[in-house]
Amino acid sequence: MPLGTGDSPGASTPPPPARGDTAGTGTGRRALLRGTAAASAALVVPFAAAPGAGAVPGPAPGPALRGRPRASWGVQSGGVTSSSGLVWARSDRPARMVVELSPTRSFRRVRRVPGPLLTPGTDFTGTAALRGLPAGEEVHYRVVLADPDDGRRTGEPVYGSFRTAPERRRDGVRFLWSGDIAGQGWGINPDIGGFRVYDEMLRLDPDFFLCSGDTIYADGVVEPSVTLPDGRIWRNVTTEEKSRVAQSLDDFRGNFRYNLLDANVRRFNARVPTVAQWDDHEVRNNWYPGQILDDPRYAEKDVDVLARRALRAFAEYFPTPTLPVSGGTGGLGGSTGIDASGGLGRSGGRMHRVVRYGPLLDVFVLDMRAYRNPNSPGRRADDEQGVLGAGQLAWLKRELARSRAVWKVLAADLPIGLVVPDGAADFEAIAQGDPGAPLGRELQIAELLRFVKHRRITGTLWLTADVHYTSAQHYAPERAAFKDFAPFWEFVSGPLAAGGFPANALDATFGPERVFVRAPERADVSPMESPQYFGEVEIDGGSGSLTVRLRAEGGKVLFSRVLEPGRVGQ
Repeated sequence: MPLGTGDSPGASTPPPPARGDTAGTGTGRRALLRGTAAASAALVVPFAAAPGAGAVPGPAPGPALRGRPRASWGVQSGGVTSSSGLVWARSDRPARMVVELSPTRSFRRVRRVPGPLLTPGTDFTGTAALRGLPAGEEVHYRVVLADPDDGRRTGEPVYGSFRTAPERRRDGVRFLWSGDIAGQGWGINPDIGGFRVYDEMLRLDPDFFLCSGDTIYADGVVEPSVTLPDGRIWRNVTTEEKSRVAQSLDDFRGNFRYNLLDANVRRFNARVPTVAQWDDHEVRNNWYPGQILDDPRYAEKDVDVLARRALRAFAEYFPTPTLPVSGGTGGLGGSTGIDASGGLGRSGGRMHRVVRYGPLLDVFVLDMRAYRNPNSPGRRADDEQGVLGAGQLAWLKRELARSRAVWKVLAADLPIGLVVPDGAADFEAIAQGDPGAPLGRELQIAELLRFVKHRRITGTLWLTADVHYTSAQHYAPERAAFKDFAPFWEFVSGPLAAGGFPANALDATFGPERVFVRAPERADVSPMESPQYFGEVEIDGGSGSLTVRLRAEGGKVLFSRVLEPGRVGQ
């Protein structure tokens, strides 16, 4: 069924049967909401496509709308710990958000948690904080939106669920990661079922999803159709905000709403918590603080202004505990986001954070965008700011040293040893192609790797997306120009819904060996021509061993590697 047709959004339904429970009786820890035609009534495109055009009119929420509030954009969760979590929703008008919790999908026993008032100041989005949850258990919830002037006038509930982090090691952990969504003009194609890879990821029943940046393409226009090299036609669902580069706050909000038009995304969001980070395309390709644009598409040339708006929209559309959103017209927590010196304002929260997911896993979510220095040839012999900024590097060292988790995943929005150019002479990521001693941004990474070795911090590995293919690199001092570090792995997986690109060259400074790679031979290969990629990490609760699987859309495991715990390097 093409996107934009089918069930009417927002219809009320009881929660569907748990996964694997065909009789509809299971309520175990791994029980999740399974989508059905009736149950996903609120999980279809919220606005019907214009006949024959694929265009989706922008929402027009406001007090003039009749009826009851609707949460047609679905629900999502984030910030999940062993005892708490955040639940997100968006209304079509001003509304009071209420979350009802239940230990089972029957909702016979319900705990009500009042949420925020959803207003135009947050684009009618809001997040409710849930506390006092049981560890390692399935939490079933439903979001109800009420008329702010008459609490008895409520919309139809929208259901979701998530698992809290375990307190016991034996429970194990499984999560997925990828990035790069709706990039290069490859948007929601109704002919192939939209972003169908999300449904494939959902069937793997992960504890959470790590979205490694490029959660939107604010600088990417989505045309109604694109002709492929073989003559086939790629059709896109289109919206007004995706017809131009994003500059206003409403433009950025519209880019985040675009992905939520996809039914697969909303079903996934309702059942899998997301840990999201940003990279460049949330603002503009290869941006850095202080940049002044020379691009005729942009009337606003100051990237810091664009970044403040993008960060505001990001915080409104992803439930992120370190990015509080105020309800007024200001920025994050009353601040304006990116400050004049680069980086996030003191009162505006931060993107970088530690996700502590039980005794087996800590995820260190890095921000390689807001604190970086300008892109350059990268040949400086001293570079304190680097890609992380001095403050974030100090924070990362401190948090790595205090971590007691068996595994410490460094979630980076850029690769370490892959050369990512920015124009003819500058470089976008860390490596710059010089195989010798660390220079430029490499100096900061060398300092971090040295620290990990000398503090004997075990169980570190790096995950990223960014480059639009999938690969595994092993870094070792015996192959490197810089030798004062312990061996480690870096795994790359993506895109999730964007164009594929050829593999990047390696920089030998930290001794990478490309153990596996799967990439197209030409640039910007459409999702109809090349599979999309995501990665899976599974930690065994008994042995503590960690298995990484690089997966291709269609169910195939392309590469896997088992890492053993308790080692400095692998």
